[in-house]
Amino acid sequence: MSGSRGRLAAIRATIAALEAGGRPDAGVLPFGDEGLDGRLPGGGLALGRWHEIVGVGLEAETSAAPSAFAALMAAPLAKKGEAVWVLRRDDLWAPGLEGLGFPPERLIQVCARDEAEALAVMEDALGTVGVSAVFGEVEAVDLTAGRRLQLACERRGTTGFVIKRRPFGGTGKAEAAGSVTASRWRVKSAPSEPAADEFGLGAPRFEVALERCRGGRTGAWILEADRAYSWEAGDVAHPLRLVADLGDRELAPASGRRRAA
Repeated sequence: MSGSRGRLAAIRATIAALEAGGRPDAGVLPFGDEGLDGRLPGGGLALGRWHEIVGVGLEAETSAAPSAFAALMAAPLAKKGEAVWVLRRDDLWAPGLEGLGFPPERLIQVCARDEAEALAVMEDALGTVGVSAVFGEVEAVDLTAGRRLQLACERRGTTGFVIKRRPFGGTGKAEAAGSVTASRWRVKSAPSEPAADEFGLGAPRFEVALERCRGGRTGAWILEADRAYSWEAGDVAHPLRLVADLGDRELAPASGRRRAA
């Protein structure tokens, strides 16, 4: 009788795991702001899943802002293990990532010959011991590839970041993996704001839209790389901070400045 109960409990546990998506509870990575974390399931970016970062306009080819944003999102993870970046073009500038607070000594760069190889390398890296984050520059992820990436994430709880990029131009392909990815972020550069009583450029800013989030809510914000390009860049809890919410209104003007007539 006790054996039957044990088998019944195991079956129930298997069913519960399947209903939950079959993934281990890898936790979340909070941004540190209630307004943003409150829209994400569990109060932060879901770990042990993969996320999409999409550019706007020419960024679909150059991927500068999406790559910087992805690196900032994953910087706390990169401090705990190796980070594998699968490139389609050999144009990632590691010193720039260091200025954003991303540890370059943890970075492993792999230049893939084509789309299929990039996805295969991502899958292998996600299941490798000691890897905490995997980035992949991929033009399109179909449903089958998306499921394979998720299964690879589940093996060791590693988090993946798919940077949608058309490295050699072209019209691109339809986004077909929306039901598989944990979240989709659309990113473009935003005007920086120098500190009070200072001239020049301020820290990098991003206009970010959370277009899809499994178990969460969409939203849009202006985010800033906190203390970027300073010796303190690596000391913050999370290198991205919320500057303002975006909505159907203009952002309030900075204090002490007049709006142009």
